Amino acid sequence: MNATKVIQIHHVTRIEGHGNADIQIKDGKVEKCQWQIVEAPRFFEAALRGRKWHEVAHITSRICGICSIGHTLCSLKATEAAMGITVSDQTVKLRKLLINGETLQSHILHLGYLVLPDLVRQPSVIPLASTHREEVLLVVRLHRLANEMSDLIGGRTIHPQRPVVGGFAKWPSVAELEDLGKKLESASSDVMTLVDFVKSLAPNLPKFSRETEYIGLTHPTEYAFYEGDIGSTDGGTWPVNEYKGVVNEYLVPHSTAKFARNKRDAYMVGALARLNLNYDKLLPGAKKLADSVGLKPINFNPFMNNVAQLVEIAHAFEDSIQLIKKLVQKWDKEEKPVVSVKAGFGAGSVEVPRGILFHEYGYNKDGEIVWANCVIPTNQNHGNIQKDMEAFVEEIKDLPQEEIELMVEMLVRAYDPCVSCSTH
Repeated sequence: MNATKVIQIHHVTRIEGHGNADIQIKDGKVEKCQWQIVEAPRFFEAALRGRKWHEVAHITSRICGICSIGHTLCSLKATEAAMGITVSDQTVKLRKLLINGETLQSHILHLGYLVLPDLVRQPSVIPLASTHREEVLLVVRLHRLANEMSDLIGGRTIHPQRPVVGGFAKWPSVAELEDLGKKLESASSDVMTLVDFVKSLAPNLPKFSRETEYIGLTHPTEYAFYEGDIGSTDGGTWPVNEYKGVVNEYLVPHSTAKFARNKRDAYMVGALARLNLNYDKLLPGAKKLADSVGLKPINFNPFMNNVAQLVEIAHAFEDSIQLIKKLVQKWDKEEKPVVSVKAGFGAGSVEVPRGILFHEYGYNKDGEIVWANCVIPTNQNHGNIQKDMEAFVEEIKDLPQEEIELMVEMLVRAYDPCVSCSTH
């Protein structure tokens, strides 16, 4: 007779925030399997009420210290939609470059410091500094370059100040952009070394698959991070202002964060969702990398989200170099934001590293927030983590308890969750 296994992981390590896995297996039967969110709710939407239009993005960037750039840009888009403000092509390109910087920051951090230890069966990145010194130093170099990129365009590594409603408060110079382009090109060899290293360890990822729905931004001509409509692998596209009919948030008793569902009982957002939806729009180097690891749509293995992040690192480098070349060809450093304050409602969306993000605001005639809503990628993923955990534990329930614990933690980490950000 199989022994009873009680697995209570309080809290899952190497993720942002506090989430528990509570699992009970008795006589070979899974009697309980819960992904529990135990963070205290944070009331950002309430804190926004009464605040002026020019303050909002600076406040909402504090929702997340990792995705602060994405929250800033999503907030600006929502305010601009509410007030009917159209930004210039130069602004759009520079915002896309900035969101690439955040994608690189986050993906490199997650893969290099949080995922790689699992793939080499180490408890943290610290032992890797001895066993894989050169690889760790490479990760540090790439992460530092992504930080420099965010500093230059956003004004700070996190919580950017330069992007404002209607454009930018301060623009980089052509010389600074050209220097950044050279640094990115010089780092290409480091990127490929990281790619080869992670590819060599990718076979250590569990071979698990569960069919689900994937949701993210889609665009007819580009791999969507900043612009596009909402798309689903189950079919259908929706304008961003119809997001509430897609996310369908709901409450569960074991979570202080909302869950979400669309056409099925759960869906996934993030790098794997973006790749499943936008594979044909990957730039050549990134698509070659995806093909080399057999990552093609539709892939239903959540652990492959980590490999999709690797593909997006290659894409973001390539895309950033192209954007810089386009920007310096026609540069207007004197471009000034133009804002005409008026009442209205507007929604904005961007893809942050963990998936599609939504902000929606209502303004009065004085440019003060009267209503706000923010839907975070991780709270959209909670339901899918729950369903994946149920199916995965059923497959591995006969393994030793210590192995089950590790595999469950790896599953959660594969989603790269921002748990604190999801509690609203």
